[in-house]
Order: sequence, then structure tokens, then C-alpha cells
Amino acid sequence: MTEDAIAAKGWTARILTLFPDMFPGPLGQSLAGKALEKGIWRCETMDIRDFATDRHRTVDDTPFGGGAGMVMRPDVIDAALAAAMRDHAGPAIYLTPRGRLLKQDLVRDLATGPGVVVLCGRYEGLDERVIEARQLLEVSLGDFVLSGGEPAALALIDACVRLLPGVMGAEETLAEESFNTGLLEYPHYTRPAEWNGRKVPEVLMSGHHEKIRQWRHAEAEETTRLRRPDLWDAYQKRGA
Repeated sequence: MTEDAIAAKGWTARILTLFPDMFPGPLGQSLAGKALEKGIWRCETMDIRDFATDRHRTVDDTPFGGGAGMVMRPDVIDAALAAAMRDHAGPAIYLTPRGRLLKQDLVRDLATGPGVVVLCGRYEGLDERVIEARQLLEVSLGDFVLSGGEPAALALIDACVRLLPGVMGAEETLAEESFNTGLLEYPHYTRPAEWNGRKVPEVLMSGHHEKIRQWRHAEAEETTRLRRPDLWDAYQKRGA
């Protein structure tokens, strides 16, 4: 596709799944849903079973070498990927616990492109030969296992969509979020000023913008130091 064609189509998430009715799901609500209605992005699903070659629409088989569970067939998945990638310039992502951890820097990279092709795995996983042949980008949400890739796909797409121009109301909101500067976000407070004997920090009601900025930055640093030592160490190294 040409760049003009990609821009006209909008950021596109094309999802390969055994359960197309799971989409857009929550992505059809709130900010992502409004952006979908406006055409800022597109959500397209493809049923993997449509690429099966037998009357039972089989997409899996027993693993070579034995073991529990079933494995997604390479011929079926490759045919689905070929169709999905034919007119889509974005990267093809396979959601798997063994993949690269999804972090905000990767989300930003994906959001600045034309979109993504997302393969939602099921069963015990996907035949390794397809991953190698298609050079799939393997991505994981974290060190836990889901029943399938669909919930992970929803999270990945939501993280990308909210960064698209015109989705969020204020750009400064994005700039102050967790991970954007390498720190977790500072605490937030709103009315009433006193609740259950707990008061809002006085500096936040002072009207002194520089003092508020300094307080928020200090709180973000302290929160990160206490809760995420790994992020804190990386943040300190960048500032060294």
C-alpha cells in the first residue's frame, strides 16, 4: 500500500482469531470506541477457521514428540497470515507468554505506524515454523498465561489507539503518564479536599505551579523507587 492509501484508511488493527465476536468488545466503548466511529482507526477481524481445508474446519493437531494439548497447524495459520498481510503494511504480531514484554516504547512505535496484524494464539501454541517463516514479532503482556491471545490483543490495541492523534483530549495528559519518562505516575487527588479524615496535600491547593510540578516529580520518583526497583535503576542510569 502507498503512504496515501494507508493514511486514508487510518490506523488498522487486523486480528486473526478463532473468536471474532470478541472484537471490538471493550474497544468499541469510551475513547477507543469514539475514535473507531470517527474513522481514526479500524478494527478488522478474520476467522482463522475460514482458512482450514477440511469440512470440520480443523485448525490444530497433536504435537510431534507427544505431550498434552494441541498445536495450531502451520498450513492453516500461514494461509491466514498471507491473506491478512497482503494489503497491510504493519508488523505481524503473535501474542505469546514467551514473547518480548510489551512496554510503552514498543506501544509508541506501533502507534506511529500504519497499524498491526495480530495473531491470537490458542491451545498449546503455534507451530514454530510459521513464526520463523513469517518473522512474527512475539509479544507478551507479562509473566502469566491467558486462555488465548484475545484478551492480550485487546490490551495491546487499546494501548496503541489511545496514542493516535485525535483520540485523547489533551496531549499533556499523555506526557505525564506512567512509563513515559521512565517513572510511575504521581498520586492524584480531587474534591472533597478532606475525605474520611484524610486531607489533600496542601501544595496541590497552593496555586504555585512550579512547587506543584516539583512535588509531583518527587512523588513519581519515590513511588517508582519503592514499587519498581527495576524501573528506578534504569531511570538512574539514564540520568547518570
